[in-house]
Amino acid sequence: MKSLVLGMVALALASAPAWAQAGGEKGPERIVWAAQKVPETPYDGPNKPVTHIADILKKHQGQASWEEKVMLTRDYDGRYISLAPGEKTKAQFYADDRCFMWVQSGQMKVTIDGQTPTTVTKGFLIDVAPRLAYALENTGTEPVVFWRVSPAGQMPSYPASETPTPVKGWKYIQAKITSTGGYDAPNQPFLDYNAYIAAGGKSREFALDGHTSAHIIRAGALTQLPPPTSWGHFHENMVEAWIVIEGQLDVLISGAGLVTGQLGDVIMVPNERWHRATTHPSSGTSTRLAMTPRYKEGQIHYFQTDQPPGN
Repeated sequence: MKSLVLGMVALALASAPAWAQAGGEKGPERIVWAAQKVPETPYDGPNKPVTHIADILKKHQGQASWEEKVMLTRDYDGRYISLAPGEKTKAQFYADDRCFMWVQSGQMKVTIDGQTPTTVTKGFLIDVAPRLAYALENTGTEPVVFWRVSPAGQMPSYPASETPTPVKGWKYIQAKITSTGGYDAPNQPFLDYNAYIAAGGKSREFALDGHTSAHIIRAGALTQLPPPTSWGHFHENMVEAWIVIEGQLDVLISGAGLVTGQLGDVIMVPNERWHRATTHPSSGTSTRLAMTPRYKEGQIHYFQTDQPPGN
């Protein structure tokens, strides 16, 4: 019976059309009907087309320790955090999802379960796998400012040696777990981005699993601007966001127009809105950390019918 079922499955796969077997965007072009909200999906909560790090730093001028929530979506909680010299965080982890960080300024020691404690400085990227506790300590003489993305709406867990931080409406109880986290390609706990580009580093995936994805996208100077009729693409049911980690980035967003991000700025687009990201003309090379969910499972882009895919 088992061999009969396996044979039927193999026959079904063999007879399926090519596009049905391909995952992600490996199949041939097709014209489909895609839904867009009317009016367009709004920016709500802390979300807006572009958040300038200069404005955040000005808002917290004179403060050494602070947090500023910049992005909150169904999938991600993105915020800028500053730790004062000597300040330490408790060790904590997320049960089912990873979090990742980018250092805007200063230095801190990052301790992750099973990894060598590492001192990170401006430009470093950090990827903390699920169920691995991490702790941060500012080991410099000035505040360390970093961007952190954690899973939205999820409470952290703590090792038994820590005292959980109280949160209204929640209680912490001791429980036993039998699973730990780890790293598989392309995930790695630390990436010195400055050294990476000095060695000729290209675009690459950085943090990637079934839920979370963060991609390093490097783009050279533009020789010709795309035509104003070129709107890029949009995504169904998910937000796309970028943090600029090198140069300057222009993003054309339907309903918001063209916004420009400098180093450290965060740009985001709600689901179902057209968007097109390009290097700012005077920037030379630009690099962005693109943040989207579910990429590994075959996230797709909806392109204009009269423009080439990939624009």
